[in-house]
Amino acid sequence: MIAKRIIPCLDVKNGSVVKGVNFKSLRKLGDPVDLAKFYSENGADELVFLDISATNDGRRTMIDVVKKTAEQVFVPFTVGGGVRTIADVTELLRAGADKIGINSAAVANPQLIKDASDRFGSQCVVVAIDAKRFPDGTWHVMTHGGKKDTGLNAIEWAKEVERLGAGEILLTSVDCDGVKDGFDIPLTKTIVDSVNIPIIASGGCGKPHHFLDVFAETNVSAGLAASIFHDGECTIQEVKEVCKENGVNIRDVRFF
Repeated sequence: MIAKRIIPCLDVKNGSVVKGVNFKSLRKLGDPVDLAKFYSENGADELVFLDISATNDGRRTMIDVVKKTAEQVFVPFTVGGGVRTIADVTELLRAGADKIGINSAAVANPQLIKDASDRFGSQCVVVAIDAKRFPDGTWHVMTHGGKKDTGLNAIEWAKEVERLGAGEILLTSVDCDGVKDGFDIPLTKTIVDSVNIPIIASGGCGKPHHFLDVFAETNVSAGLAASIFHDGECTIQEVKEVCKENGVNIRDVRFF
């Protein structure tokens, strides 16, 4: 069985790491380069860097911050936000990113997924899906920082991005984001069971046992969190120890 991964997320706006609740009420938490370096040195299996205002601002991801961050980290590093073209993907990979996250642009132009996968390999292409539950019980794909309802069914969209060549899906529950009551298990399990590519669960983690819950109740490949790490509520090593103590196959914390 492949070892589960623990991934801190750096949501960046105007040069600072931020975090909110349900994608709103953002508060500043620190410098992205410093935080990325800290997590890289303290047990992160990977890092995700999301320029959360790039799409809404109509601009590309901040390349200078990506370059500085890539120089400081020694774990796989995914960058997303404002990625619209193959040229954007190329520039970010050259700047030091290992993988590229695509969300709004993938919905607007699904061919971008295939083109990026064909050119750089599926292992470089992460499609971010921000899903929100609607009264009829279905999950819709949301874009533009969780603000725009695309009307797309999240399950069908996950299947489509896999078909187009995505190597991984970063699945965020808009309903659970920042709430800290735990990952959205029903959403995560449904998507995981619908595709054959790795899924990163995101949104709602508030304590180490929430990672254990999502690993125990779904076949998700990784858990991603922001608030609990940024606020110092627990360390990555503490999360890994809880998981290992409960039989989860996870990267060995003794090396950190």
